[in-house]
Amino acid sequence: QVQLVESGGGLVQTGGSLRLSCAASGRTFNNYAMGWFRQAPGKEREFVACITGNGGMSYYTDSVKGRFTISRDNAKNTVYLQMNILKPEDTAVYYCAAGPNALIMRQSAYYYWGQGTQVTVSS
Repeated sequence: QVQLVESGGGLVQTGGSLRLSCAASGRTFNNYAMGWFRQAPGKEREFVACITGNGGMSYYTDSVKGRFTISRDNAKNTVYLQMNILKPEDTAVYYCAAGPNALIMRQSAYYYWGQGTQVTVSS
């Protein structure tokens, strides 16, 4: 069992930056790929980024490429999402998830989910 707790959300102006963190319990953190997903008001939850267990590979949805960076510190059991040049359309609840050690965008493949952290980008 892995428990995930996100933090770092908040209110930011267009063009600003935020760094989300997701702290995981358990001693097998590096066995899991980690993903970030988001759900905007009135929309379905969507994939944002993922990273393999050793941090060697990552993948992003097109809308965040060049602006967001996913990283992880396995010594701290934490995955991060650095978000730069934020836009109002990035407003959403952001969730982290742990899943099979591969680059997977499909939500149903992930085993464990956090409760989410709100990110609001004002125009």
